Amino acid sequence: MTSTGVGEFDRVLGGGFIAGSTTLLFGEPGVGKSTLALMALRQLALAGAPVLLIAAEESASQVAQRARRLGDVPCGLEVGATTSVDAAEELLRARRPTLCVIDSISAMSDDSLSSVAGSVSQVRHAAERLCSAAKSTGTSLMLVGHVTKDGELAGPRTLEHLVDTVIRIEGDRYGTLRFIRALKHRFGPTGEVGLLEMVNEGLRELPDVAFALRGPQLDVPGVVFAVTNDGSRSLLVEVQALVASSSGSPRRVAHQVSSQRLALLLAVLEARCNIDTSAADVFAATAGGLPANEPGVDVALALAVASAALNFAVPRSLAAMGEVGLAGELRGVAGLTRRVREAQRLGATAVIVPAQGELEEVPGVRVFRCHSLAEAIEVARRDTL
Repeated sequence: MTSTGVGEFDRVLGGGFIAGSTTLLFGEPGVGKSTLALMALRQLALAGAPVLLIAAEESASQVAQRARRLGDVPCGLEVGATTSVDAAEELLRARRPTLCVIDSISAMSDDSLSSVAGSVSQVRHAAERLCSAAKSTGTSLMLVGHVTKDGELAGPRTLEHLVDTVIRIEGDRYGTLRFIRALKHRFGPTGEVGLLEMVNEGLRELPDVAFALRGPQLDVPGVVFAVTNDGSRSLLVEVQALVASSSGSPRRVAHQVSSQRLALLLAVLEARCNIDTSAADVFAATAGGLPANEPGVDVALALAVASAALNFAVPRSLAAMGEVGLAGELRGVAGLTRRVREAQRLGATAVIVPAQGELEEVPGVRVFRCHSLAEAIEVARRDTL
């Protein structure tokens, strides 16, 4: 196994690249695919490994300009600019690098085929030839791919079956946070997530995303903290809600939270907690661009809406975790102890959790076990916290 030297990439890969394997990296335009691939190549070259970048969408001078943003360009990093599969395969077999990046597979073509570059047949044929060459030379191959307008991987579905690992890089193009996730990994688990930040110099690793995302501490209604579990990470999430009078048809706007869960929770708040927002605009989001789509954020999201609707501020020292059912009950979530420990590490002195579920004692944290959402709202409104 060859480490990339990029800690977050290695985390998702389970340690690094396997010789002869093929990794497919894809994401939306401008999200940082080429930069991440170049970071991996550069770190390996600095460690003395021969690496090769075959640029099918940029010239060698454009790649060099982008590489210089990351720092000095090591001499072991070779660049070839071509869209020909024949030329790319010849380079790969001649150089036999530790890691070869094809940026991008959609731009590669074989003159023996009558179809245009980017077509299903061209992409499949190019991937098959390059994967075969990588296996025979023991080279770790990385193919950079694109997405469709729906955000799915572009090209034939068989492309995912040809490769050993499929990694998606995603993030809000207007924000700076980037996530790396393995959707398929033949050599390890797919549950890990890597966190990076887009800066002027490229992508920067985030050792502790919670401190990077913290904003000004405003004591206002509609703000509640939760903790999500993603792979081996526990991430503090600031859930925000705003309930405002509507001038027309009431709107429901969800950003980085599940719109379906928001609609469900609004119904539960009305039916089980007597909090009616049917005539109001409701906006819900997470601060800093960190997505929170798992059911474990239900309680925090519902509390944020209730806080905004009833105009009371939830103490910033309080975190809430748990799933909400249609009966208004709080249901247990996985990894509850880990979530509470992370909340305590980041300053929480009290937590609201479901009445059921195993939870080890965490020193310095007052635990409120609630059976229902209505009970959780009453706890959050107390002045004794």
